[in-house]
Amino acid sequence: MKFFRRIYSAPVLLALDLDSFKQQESVFVILNLFLLATLLLIHTLFSSHWGVPSAALIAILAGAFVAQAAELVWLQGRKQPLAPTGIVLLTGFSIAMNFSLAFALELLSNREDIQYFIVMVVPILQAAFRLPLVPALGVVAFADFLNFFWVWDYGRLHPRALVGEYFEAGTISLIYSLVGILVWLLVNQLHQKERRLSESLQELSRTKERLLLEEKLAAVGRLSSAIAHEIRNPVAVIASALSTASRGALNVSEREEMFGIAAKEAARLERLTTDFLTYARPRGPERVPTSVGDTLGYVIDVCRPRSSQKGVTVSATVLGEPVASADPAQVQQALINLVINAVEASAPGGRVALRALSTANGSIRIDIEDTAGPIPAEVVSQIFEPFFTTKTEGTGLGLAIARNIARAHGGDLFLAANQPDQVCFSMVLPAVPVGGSDSSR
Repeated sequence: MKFFRRIYSAPVLLALDLDSFKQQESVFVILNLFLLATLLLIHTLFSSHWGVPSAALIAILAGAFVAQAAELVWLQGRKQPLAPTGIVLLTGFSIAMNFSLAFALELLSNREDIQYFIVMVVPILQAAFRLPLVPALGVVAFADFLNFFWVWDYGRLHPRALVGEYFEAGTISLIYSLVGILVWLLVNQLHQKERRLSESLQELSRTKERLLLEEKLAAVGRLSSAIAHEIRNPVAVIASALSTASRGALNVSEREEMFGIAAKEAARLERLTTDFLTYARPRGPERVPTSVGDTLGYVIDVCRPRSSQKGVTVSATVLGEPVASADPAQVQQALINLVINAVEASAPGGRVALRALSTANGSIRIDIEDTAGPIPAEVVSQIFEPFFTTKTEGTGLGLAIARNIARAHGGDLFLAANQPDQVCFSMVLPAVPVGGSDSSR
């Protein structure tokens, strides 16, 4: 009983999106055109048996053909699908026209054979595709009625035994019924699966939103814990140094040492706060055509004092003249972070090499390579996490900020190589086409 209630109340299967509507309706129109052309060809080829097609019959076929072709042109030019009511009305009109066309063609051919009733296959398919079960069965029943009515009416006007014709009409009616019901069941099953899939996708979307919210809350929790940890240490040191300095037993040099420690930790706290604000509230890039060669030259000049102090050689190689669509200040900040990290990780006598080249996919790749590898495997998965650092005085935000800058430009920053004596970070930035201008600002 549940099955019959479900199929009785099944909704119309409508193609509400434009592409589906065009595709579905075009199939029906093309099928109609094929049937009309084939019937006229067969009638002409077998005119010795069925008689020469009359001018009226050819005119009706031609008119129907032109009407179907016009509908096909209308479909291809339509920009929006019809509303559900419009699709139902179009379907009903098409069914009525095909039934009328089939009956008119039979009248004009005036034979006991019902070859032109094959045109009624298309309205049966349309009903099976787009109507609930009861209206679809009604369309099939009407097609069956026309079959038997024609045989009866022809026999009434031409009295003779038509048992064979009734048998033929019954066979065709049985085919109509089987085709209509089978197609309706298949389409309805497809509709049910489509509805379940839609419900599953909606549930998946809701689950994804919940997981994203939970992940955001977890990330906020981890970030808050890291901030509290990073701030607590310098604050504790400042408090301890000031407390020690306030004791009267200290001499001037010891007191100044305590004040120096407090000032150093205060500066560290300020640097941590600045880096965190840069990470948490990044400024959107103001992109302009930027010479990558000039940018690398500036970065090397800024980093030279620290690299000289460490005894590390920093060099740059630029292939061609790549021009990036980038915010110069932000890219310089990201590259300085990367180069300083590489210098700090290198031993005296080490080398840090910068390379820039244009890639085949319209981007620019900048490699920052040092000889201090490899990064431990257990650390690799965390290097871009905020506040993660292996340095005693680092904030753990340098790599996170650099990657945020690269991604804000539509590029990325990733660890390209991690081998003994070779660690390479690669930054990808969008390029300005040769002879073009940057309009992404």
